[in-house]
Amino acid sequence: MLAKRIIPCLDVRDGRVVKGVRFANLRDAGDPVELAQRYDAAGADEVVFYDISASAEGRRTTLDVVTATAERAFIPLTVGGGVSDPDWVRTLLRAGADKVSINTAAVADPTLIERAADRFGSQCIVLSMDVRRAGPGRWEVLTHGGRRPTGRDAIAWAAEGERRGAGEVVVNSIDADGGRQGYDVTLLRAVADSVGVPVVASGGAGGSEDMYAALTEGGADAALAASIFHSGEVSVADVKRYLSGRGVLMRVV
Repeated sequence: MLAKRIIPCLDVRDGRVVKGVRFANLRDAGDPVELAQRYDAAGADEVVFYDISASAEGRRTTLDVVTATAERAFIPLTVGGGVSDPDWVRTLLRAGADKVSINTAAVADPTLIERAADRFGSQCIVLSMDVRRAGPGRWEVLTHGGRRPTGRDAIAWAAEGERRGAGEVVVNSIDADGGRQGYDVTLLRAVADSVGVPVVASGGAGGSEDMYAALTEGGADAALAASIFHSGEVSVADVKRYLSGRGVLMRVV
C-alpha cells in the first residue's frame, strides 16, 4: 500500500499566490517561492503550482517563478497553466518541474496527453480537471480556469485521459472550491472507480476531517488544499498526525 499524500496548492496570478472562492474574489496569499519553501520544511509530500490565468489569457506559465520555486524547494513540484504542446512540457521539466499538469489544451486536443506521455513518460503527465455538478451523478468539465463549459462528462474524460497516457488525475470541484465545506466525495469516488491511476482531491478542504473523507470514502490517493494552509489555520504536520492517528498511511513528518 502506498502512503497517501498531502499537497499544498499555489494558485499563482501575476507572480503572486492568490486564493478565492469558486475562482472569484481573488486575494493575495503571498510569494510562491517563500510558500513552497515553507511547505517543504513543514513536511508536505509535494507542491502544486498553477498559473491560473495563463490559459484564459492565451499565454504560457510564468517560467521564472517556476524556476525559482524548483531551486529553493526540494520536494516534488507539479506545474500547470497554459501548457499546450509537448515542447512546453519539456521546458517546464527542464526548469525543475517533476510533473506537468494539462487541462484546457487537453480538452481541445486530447492527443496532447498521449504525445506528451509518449515523449516524457506517463509518470510526469497529469490530467487536471475543473469540474462542476451537472445533475444527479453527473459532472461537467470546464476549461480556461473554470470559466468555459465544455459539455464533456467528467467521469468519461478521466477514463479517456488515463487511456491516452495520463499518470495521475487531479479532480477539482468548482462547486466546493474555496468553500471549506469538504471535498465532493461522491465525485471523487466516481472518478477513482473509473481509473487505475492516482486521483488527487481538490476543492473544498476545510480541515483534516475533510481530507480523511477524501482519502477514505472518496478513494483519493492524495488531498490538495490551499487556503487552510496559506492562512496557517491548519499545518501539514497537524493534518498528517490526525490522519496517521486514524489509520491512514502517511509519510512521517
